[in-house]
Amino acid sequence: MIAISDLKAGMTFEQDGKLIRVMEASHHKPGKGNTVMRMKLKDVRTGSTTDTTMRPDDKVKKAFLELKAVQYLYSQEDMSIFMDLETYEQYELPTDSIEDELKYMLENMEVKIQFFGEEVIGITLPTTVILEVAETQPSIKGATVSGSGKPAKMETGVVVNVPDFIEAGEKLEINTQEGTYLKRAAK
Repeated sequence: MIAISDLKAGMTFEQDGKLIRVMEASHHKPGKGNTVMRMKLKDVRTGSTTDTTMRPDDKVKKAFLELKAVQYLYSQEDMSIFMDLETYEQYELPTDSIEDELKYMLENMEVKIQFFGEEVIGITLPTTVILEVAETQPSIKGATVSGSGKPAKMETGVVVNVPDFIEAGEKLEINTQEGTYLKRAAK
């Protein structure tokens, strides 16, 4: 069992026979009354999301997930295909269940697939990925890192705010948890 106050984004727990993933969690202290946890939760199996508040001292059963290294092969129609790096066994996941993660994934990239018992429930991305800038506004001469930045569309389609001196074609290191630019990738 785990206290609601200890739940963080990305954690998974069981409740009423459902497998629930925490998308967002924050403490909230209203003017009167006790502190509550404001949470955005996603049912792993159905994909439905709910916003809710819970008491911080309530407890839920933490779901224990097994992670296995796999390679992302491709997506076709409504399925994404992954291959186990040791056994070469292939796993299929509905593309709409990993829509957010696919924004950071290139074919042949290594990720971790999440199992709950024998059930494949999702993937875990590396903390950072290297992506190429597909399109952005031209760089501004003399621009520095401290400028407000500009949007850049990466090769996977995700849009990230980057410094003004970044140009199309450059490879950048992107934080997958926050969707933010970290630095230029080493050449």
